[in-house]
Amino acid sequence: MTRHFLRDDDLTPREQADVIELALAFRDDRFIRTPLAGPRAIAVIFDKPTLRTQVSFVTGIAELGGFPLQVDGSLARIGVRESIADTARVLGRQVAAIVWRTHAQRRLEEMAALAGVPVVNALTDEFHPCQVLADLTTLAQHRGGVASLPGTTLAYVGDGANNMAHSYLLGGATAGLHVRIGTPVDAPPDPQVLARAAQIASGTGGSVAVVHDVADAVAGADVVATDTWTSMGQEDGAADRERLFEAFRLDAPTLSLAAPGALVLHCLPAYRGKEITAEVIDGPQSVVWDEAENRLHAQKALLSFLLDRP
Repeated sequence: MTRHFLRDDDLTPREQADVIELALAFRDDRFIRTPLAGPRAIAVIFDKPTLRTQVSFVTGIAELGGFPLQVDGSLARIGVRESIADTARVLGRQVAAIVWRTHAQRRLEEMAALAGVPVVNALTDEFHPCQVLADLTTLAQHRGGVASLPGTTLAYVGDGANNMAHSYLLGGATAGLHVRIGTPVDAPPDPQVLARAAQIASGTGGSVAVVHDVADAVAGADVVATDTWTSMGQEDGAADRERLFEAFRLDAPTLSLAAPGALVLHCLPAYRGKEITAEVIDGPQSVVWDEAENRLHAQKALLSFLLDRP
């Protein structure tokens, strides 16, 4: 059966650990595997603005021996000019996999249902699972390998309703992390995502919690993460969102509440002085640039895993 990666819990805990192990191996030697030699093509579709996603997938596919077939979503207009179903049938006959950065999760699910090849979520409004794979790889890189992940406390502060919060819940629970989402009462995670994360955590020894005070979220945390307060498509309400999330800014006093030497994550782009201050993101506890690089290694590992499935 074709395997897809549409959300973080599409990998079992063992599979996730294997992918992270392989990502760390790719950090050490970027050409240890070339499953796309030929080259085989992978369609990479962008409906949203992109920097890290485009660079990491295009570079990664090339380093795996393949050809990254980039599709401009504004030209393809999938779902408008041509149905998702028809697009899936066309692409699935010609490429080894499909990577799609798009809007609603249902679009990705429809593509996966009909493509017949692996489909990878490169970001949707609901989830950002490739980013969390990279984040977990970064923690493993700095904390002594994959075995160090279970029991780690990760605090995410900011918009609890966005795709990063949802993926931290699911991906963190899968890795056995204790995930705390610090967010205003008016911006909670999707209840179904939270319930699913709790279910996963009950089997991995992790936990999930939502708190509405930034100090409660960050206290004693091993890792503190944040994200922009205004996601793509929310720009018209940016001023209101800044007022809503101002108390959840990741600054030096907030970081001081975490465990000594706590790592700082941000998926980028970052807006210094808003969700995070310059002294934190550019400070000694920040591993943001390793995190950005690890998109490359984690996605190569993920593609290798998916392409190895029977």
